[in-house]
Amino acid sequence: MSTLRFTPEHEWLRLEDNGELTVGITEFAQQALGDVVFVQLPDLGRFGEGNEVAVLESVKAASNIGMPLDGEVVEVNQALADDPELVNASPLQDGWFFRIKADDAAQFDGLMDQDGYDRYLAENA
Repeated sequence: MSTLRFTPEHEWLRLEDNGELTVGITEFAQQALGDVVFVQLPDLGRFGEGNEVAVLESVKAASNIGMPLDGEVVEVNQALADDPELVNASPLQDGWFFRIKADDAAQFDGLMDQDGYDRYLAENA
């Protein structure tokens, strides 16, 4: 079973060995945004699903990153503050935004897997 899931808002979540979830944006999202020039990372702490937790600014637009699940932000990727281009260069690896501890781990399983996300893109992009 893959440890990667996707939201309709084009965020990816990766289940880590310690149970935390790493969150970033998909390649589709970063290509739509263009070159990212600024990232405002969230504060550590609790957020509800859908709450705005981060902001991206690109040469094309600004975009909000919402909390994908109810939970607690436990770590942020400080490298993005100095090098926001990591989002473009490596959206699924080095360009992650934050890590969370979800209140309900079962919510992760309810998100789209890779096949589901590919179907979603084909139907909605």
